[in-house]
Amino acid sequence: MAAVGIPPVAPPPHASARRGVVGVVVTALAAALLAFAPAREAEAAPVLLSQGKPVTASSQEHSGTPATAAVDGDNGTRWSSAASDPQWIRIDLGTSATLSQVELRWETAYAKAYRIETSENGTDWTAVHSTTTGTGGTETLNVSGTGRYVRMLGTTRATGYGYSLWEFKVYGSTGGDGGPALPGGGDLGPNVHVFDPSTPGIQARLDEVFRRQESAQFGSGRHAFLFKPGTYHGLNAQIGFYTQIAGLGLRPDDTTINGDVTVDAGWFNGNATQNFWRAAENLALDPVNGTNRWAVSQAASFRRMHVKGGLNLAPNGYGWASGGYIADTKVDGQIGNYSQQQWYTRDSAIGGWSNSVWNQVFSGVEGAPATSFPEPRYTTLATTPISREKPFLYLDGNDYKVFAPAKRTNARGTTWANGTPQGESVPLSRFYVVRPGTTAATMNAALKQGLHLLFTPGVYHVDRTVEVNRPNTIVLGLGLATIIPDNGVTAMKVADVDGVRLAGFLIDAGAVNSPTLLEVGPQGASADHAANPTTVQDVYIRIGGAGPGKATTGMVVNSDDTIIDHTWVWRADHGDGVGWETNRADYGVRVNGDDVLATGLFVEHFNKYDVEWYGERGRTIFYQNEKAYDAPDQAAIQNGATKGYAAYRVDDSVDTHEAWGLGSYCNYNVDPGIRQDHGFKTPVKPGVKFHSLLVVSLGGMGHYHHVINDTGASTVPSGTSTVPSTVVSFP
Repeated sequence: MAAVGIPPVAPPPHASARRGVVGVVVTALAAALLAFAPAREAEAAPVLLSQGKPVTASSQEHSGTPATAAVDGDNGTRWSSAASDPQWIRIDLGTSATLSQVELRWETAYAKAYRIETSENGTDWTAVHSTTTGTGGTETLNVSGTGRYVRMLGTTRATGYGYSLWEFKVYGSTGGDGGPALPGGGDLGPNVHVFDPSTPGIQARLDEVFRRQESAQFGSGRHAFLFKPGTYHGLNAQIGFYTQIAGLGLRPDDTTINGDVTVDAGWFNGNATQNFWRAAENLALDPVNGTNRWAVSQAASFRRMHVKGGLNLAPNGYGWASGGYIADTKVDGQIGNYSQQQWYTRDSAIGGWSNSVWNQVFSGVEGAPATSFPEPRYTTLATTPISREKPFLYLDGNDYKVFAPAKRTNARGTTWANGTPQGESVPLSRFYVVRPGTTAATMNAALKQGLHLLFTPGVYHVDRTVEVNRPNTIVLGLGLATIIPDNGVTAMKVADVDGVRLAGFLIDAGAVNSPTLLEVGPQGASADHAANPTTVQDVYIRIGGAGPGKATTGMVVNSDDTIIDHTWVWRADHGDGVGWETNRADYGVRVNGDDVLATGLFVEHFNKYDVEWYGERGRTIFYQNEKAYDAPDQAAIQNGATKGYAAYRVDDSVDTHEAWGLGSYCNYNVDPGIRQDHGFKTPVKPGVKFHSLLVVSLGGMGHYHHVINDTGASTVPSGTSTVPSTVVSFP
């Protein structure tokens, strides 16, 4: 989103073995029992090393049984070889590892005699297990050895068929690259400012940082203000760029500020459309004048807050604003939306809401207005189908811990207002505290060792991918910590495992093109994570703006059941390193996984498709988009016979998809004559449903002919007026 003058290539098919829900109740009960349970200190733990790694085999039976199927985490897919002896399957772990266990999950065609072998170079092999009496079924082998390559060499078949494995799993343990164990916990660094009610000079410190951060839209400063439980009087915490303010209690009411946490737009002449990258969390506010001002736009979260009064989402003077996001929050008074063009509120309780502008969406919000789209433009779901709140740092006595809230289904209202929050407490000693200067190699070593990652405020260059391979790993950033991939690597990849939580950081593209910046699950991922999904929360992606940056695709989601909860994926339209080819990025978000849920999806300005959805049973609640301002002419965005690339496209192969509250805007300021055939593109099938859609031409700078497919009125008749064209439901 920029300060414009506005009045108030397809992936391979995704294998799916769906869908059991056994274990949901057990998981919820276990999560409840784990809350506040004493946790172990950081220790070496076996880690699954093989899933999704490169794999080769001596042969394969036919096209449906490739070697990759043995390392995809799916017990419904398999590798099988030709019917002859010997045969082998080999995994490249990518780096030398210390091995502790191998699991072979055989199909009917198993090995009577085989060896497990390791190698550093893929040529010279050492046996770490050998047998001539293989039993088939699932064989769990305790092994001891090191190597980059691991293979199963079958020498005698037990049947007349070849060798066939559902899964070939290799586990390793402690020390990452074989060096000394890394310590957990430790100091949070100079840019984490911790206060208690007796700390002198709190207001002066808040003001000092705000002076530096107020207009530092693309600066390198990063800060977190953390308030210990207690009551603080007479504060006005003005929150600038890359600044997080949070309470350190388990519940918001544990930390009360009799004062304000303020975002305004004086730095930009009353225009709040560039108030990005900031956060307020886990505090109770008693505003001085009864109403707190929070005038933000994209990438600014307001989570787990209790406002004992009203909340004003507009800047002083009611100038333009383009936010925003609220979750797990209680606002006793009314929320004044005023000039906010769009907003999403989830799992909260509010005293009321005023004004609708273009696109206001609510799910699981007590006190929300009823659906009335297209006028007023409210879209309301009684509950949120699945949610799990963002992890957060808190103090248990004098000990720092991270609380990881439990998953909820059909959620409504906050997690904390009516009793003890449910979830797991993880001591800081089980986190590797990432400080400026930490290398990607060290981060990966810590992850392999079994530690979680806590990024302190700062900017981190990584020369290799940060690989999150262990189930239930937490990667949490403070103060909008920023990761920049060098030399065209992918910044972060998550294995196809249960329960990973990514939260609170920014990935900023490097000068050399990266194929992707964030990958959740490897290509072809298909394991069932319904009971314990991976969550991506307040994770933002940026290409350009702070300097030259390029990426083919911002975020790829391959793992089933992933929850994307508030993200802004942005190809920059202003700042440094900006131009149609200078910060080229064709695709914003691509979803290949099944049963993926997006709650609060903001994706803008990509050269081609902003969002593409290939997985089945996907759902989106609230979507905000602007097409790329800087398209030089119609030819630059011509998509075959179609004018323009849709802001949100569901692939023709998809049978089931549903979305609520979607908006796409165009502001083709280089060539206002550009036309988009539509904002949204979808197959017309009984299982594909859209609710509350709109497109808007911003000041007549380009136009849409339709809203979705060939449905919805053209924006051309509105001329230079910003009058949305709406569709209540489709088909």
